[in-house]
Amino acid sequence: MSDSLEFLVRHGSAVLFAAVLIEQLGIPLPAAPWLLAAGALAGTGKLNWLVALCSAVIGSVLADLMWFYLGRYQGQRVLNLLCRISLEPDSCVRRTENLFTRYGMRGVVAAKFLPGLSTLAPPLVGSAGVGAVRFLFFDALGSLLYVGSFVLAGFLFSHQLETIIYALSGLGRSAVAVIVGLAALYISYKYFQRRRFLSALRMARITVSDLRRKQQDGEILLILDLRSATGLEQDPSTIPGAVQISLDSIKQGNHAFPRDREIIVFCSCPNEVTAARVALLLQRNGFSRVRPLLGGMDAWREQNYPLQSLRPAPTGVLNIQESNS
Repeated sequence: MSDSLEFLVRHGSAVLFAAVLIEQLGIPLPAAPWLLAAGALAGTGKLNWLVALCSAVIGSVLADLMWFYLGRYQGQRVLNLLCRISLEPDSCVRRTENLFTRYGMRGVVAAKFLPGLSTLAPPLVGSAGVGAVRFLFFDALGSLLYVGSFVLAGFLFSHQLETIIYALSGLGRSAVAVIVGLAALYISYKYFQRRRFLSALRMARITVSDLRRKQQDGEILLILDLRSATGLEQDPSTIPGAVQISLDSIKQGNHAFPRDREIIVFCSCPNEVTAARVALLLQRNGFSRVRPLLGGMDAWREQNYPLQSLRPAPTGVLNIQESNS
């Protein structure tokens, strides 16, 4: 038996607890190999499958509870922090919000099987005001299904996995170097992809003070609020004169914007990524006077500028006549 398998047999519950806890905290160290190995050992009678399963589930639930309460008391700050350290900025939160909006608490279960979303789902649910007991039920169910699927796969293919593990252990440090190298290449690629994406979205922003001054001068603007449905439920207030519209709606071309005024787009996402993406899309469609709002909704609030109740954009030709006061 290889040293790794012997270590897992001796310290199975502690190893699985730590591996899943670390993964669910957002540290990019996958727990799947350990879960598969535990299932393989359970299939050969060298490890108690129930102890392995319970240890891993407890580690998952504990990490998720930490994020849940951080989301409950810190809200958008936690989501922004997670997105800033993510290799896929902004889209991580938006995909999680869409999943939660579409499927409700079932989305918490589904998020367990989607890389990048499992860590974001608990703080998002916490910030939405979901009860702790209700969250715990669905999170425990998702954790059980996630952990159980890998342990079961390892159990069913125990002989094949043992053969692979022995083959890798025979390669010694060379196998470790190859695995580490592949992981480094993947992270480097995702980081380069992130930097290229953000570079493409660099464009002139407008500050909240400049926007407020334009409003006070009576300039007619088209202000688009791009925040997600979940974000709007938590905070239905918006910048005076703004209308709510989704990124998908703009992509589908459900709205024809007037070309005789400046368009300001904003969101509540890190680096104004969604706003910049929409501005870039509109520019490619011939709208030259379009700019993202620097700092988005958070920057507007920090200046204590006035707010109004949000209203959706009508389908078809968008014709805003408000004075943006």
